[in-house]
Amino acid sequence: MQWKVPLLVGLIVLGTQVCSCKFVDIDKNLKDFASAVEYAVFQFNEDQEDEFAYKFLQVHRSQRKRLTWIYLMDLEMGRTVCKKRDEDIDNCPLQEGTEEKMFSLLNSTCVERSW
Repeated sequence: MQWKVPLLVGLIVLGTQVCSCKFVDIDKNLKDFASAVEYAVFQFNEDQEDEFAYKFLQVHRSQRKRLTWIYLMDLEMGRTVCKKRDEDIDNCPLQEGTEEKMFSLLNSTCVERSW
């Protein structure tokens, strides 16, 4: 059995507008949502003390808060045999084993920078 990591992510991406609106299901293939997933995986790897990289496997939940760029996602990720700084982690094989770990990234914010 491959080592997989479910990741529950409450992610604020591309905006910081806050309202009391409800989350609604969205298409997980939307370009903006795909960018948010990529950011969440990158940030997860950056924040982990683990030397090995985790890669995205699948989306279990994709939601967006109405009238905002706030996403709620439930992702499955796998721990790879590659190190964090290796290139092409998407094509890196997963580690073998039966252990599972649960991680929660409760809030992560991405803001546009002007250089």
